[in-house]
Amino acid sequence: MFSSSTLIVFGLAALGLLVIPGPAVLYIVTRSVAHGRRAGLASVLGIELGSLVHSGAAAVGLSAILMASAAAFDIVKYVGAAYLIYLGVRTLLSRGSQPSAAKTPPRTFAQLFWKGFLVQLLNPKTALFFYAFLPQFVDKSRGGVPEQVVFLGLLFVLLATCTDGLYAIIGSGVGRLVMERPGFQRLQRFITGGILIGLGVAAAVSGDRRN
Repeated sequence: MFSSSTLIVFGLAALGLLVIPGPAVLYIVTRSVAHGRRAGLASVLGIELGSLVHSGAAAVGLSAILMASAAAFDIVKYVGAAYLIYLGVRTLLSRGSQPSAAKTPPRTFAQLFWKGFLVQLLNPKTALFFYAFLPQFVDKSRGGVPEQVVFLGLLFVLLATCTDGLYAIIGSGVGRLVMERPGFQRLQRFITGGILIGLGVAAAVSGDRRN
């Protein structure tokens, strides 16, 4: 379906997106630091489900709708920005737990999973990749356009699972070293909340979607 050179270029472009920290990576790392490896990996699964939804939406033609309608794209962008800001404010207002609680898992990994899903679903960075960049690798002359989009989307998710999983493992390792230090719980809460709010504001005021 695709030539080897096309797949290599696409893979490099996908890795370029994945290794640059964004809302998804930040969410995974902060959850891993705060709650450990299992929480980080649960967040990864939610993130990748969001990527699969983007892939499916692009396959059925949502990409054409978003790129043709500034209003539709703005809805995605601003809802995503608002959700990041909401996560940041909630983090800032939450009470710090005792250091010993850092060793215990969160009450429910389902919450981490679905929050990760929403972060990725409303992530403008990922939306741009699926709805603007990915279609450039689709060749109508080869036929099966939806199948091509789905294949590329699955390849992206496979690469993302590897890189995001690595972020989760690194984050949990750092968490075990620093979570017991006095004052870290409060510092981590303010840093995480501030970065989430900053990313939300940056997403809201980001430039035009068109290259």
